[in-house]
Amino acid sequence: MTAVFTRLLLATEHTEYDSGAEPLALALAQKCAVPLAIVLPLVSNPEYEALAPQLAQRAEAEAAAKLQELRQMAQAAGVAVELRARRGPEPYREIVDEASERGSDLIVIRRRGQRGLLANLLVGEMVRNVVAHAPCSVLVTPRGARMWSRRVLVAIDPRSTDMTPVTTAAAIAAACALPLSVVGVADTAADAMQQAEKALQRAWSTARAFGIPVDGFVRIGRPHSQILSAAQQSLADLLVIGRHGDDTLARAWLGGVAQKVIGLADLPVLVSVTPKSVEAPRP
Repeated sequence: MTAVFTRLLLATEHTEYDSGAEPLALALAQKCAVPLAIVLPLVSNPEYEALAPQLAQRAEAEAAAKLQELRQMAQAAGVAVELRARRGPEPYREIVDEASERGSDLIVIRRRGQRGLLANLLVGEMVRNVVAHAPCSVLVTPRGARMWSRRVLVAIDPRSTDMTPVTTAAAIAAACALPLSVVGVADTAADAMQQAEKALQRAWSTARAFGIPVDGFVRIGRPHSQILSAAQQSLADLLVIGRHGDDTLARAWLGGVAQKVIGLADLPVLVSVTPKSVEAPRP
């Protein structure tokens, strides 16, 4: 498999909720023949460490044990790893900063941690913040997820001219010798279908440059429902969506369609952010 992403970062707390992200990150590093960086975020601050030194020491010991287990998992998979625990009051910020410092082009992370209110709909708060602020693409992984082997599906926003999600999805499909499907969702407005059809044509032309089998279709209805239905009916085992705009716009968008897709999908969802590492081949 040709490496689409070459600087992988696994963000994990090494709990039962990370049981999908960890093996998928290792499998991706193995197939791409690239090393894997692993960051273990720890909630900590100077006041906490000063007031509760015994608890801080216990957390350090638990983190060291988790890092050792992760190292053993990587050795068993034949993957070279660099491991680091990062401490701070906000775990998502430690993950984002680690990705920025390393120049990562993909963060692999679980979908959510301990279940809470609306857990079946919303992604975890830490994950939501990572996706919204990440300097690179983010692969959000449910428990039980596996390396994709059937089909890649990319969902496009008919209102956007940005083809980065399509380019990313097509590059992954080409690297894995898989077919690609493109879906756009229109509402019932008179001009919505025409807008979606034009966006689909742009996406189809972009994807075809990668020399892979491509099909595309427009659906009408609620975007997140139609995207998830398309993933199920196409038998896709990787879904690619985009994150648009700056952090403010990204957070707003994640509060709508993207967050519902990520929260309800039973397959890995790659949120495409960075166009620099993935470019269409020249004709």
